[in-house]
Amino acid sequence: MAASSSDVLQGTLDLLVLKALSLAPMHGWGISQRIQQLSKDALQIGQGSLYPALYRLEKKGLVASEWGTTENNREAKYYRLSPAGQRALAAEVRDWRRFVGAVDLVLVAE
Repeated sequence: MAASSSDVLQGTLDLLVLKALSLAPMHGWGISQRIQQLSKDALQIGQGSLYPALYRLEKKGLVASEWGTTENNREAKYYRLSPAGQRALAAEVRDWRRFVGAVDLVLVAE
């Protein structure tokens, strides 16, 4: 069965969050800023999408969290990739590259 567009978008967001957290533990705002920075401002993740994704990933055991203090001396929940999250990231990257390759085959077809 083919994935729906919402499944693809949710999976893509999860992949981006896992990748951002593979670079360093971060709080939610930091994750959205890192994704925006790495995409050269092409991707902007809103809080309404980011926090449900973090909750979903935490529930699956792919990320862990703990409360800490930000650079601005504010309390924030910091997220980090779990060992299961590291394995999931590697698998998701492989799947994403396979998906992009398949889409590219269709786009270049004559």
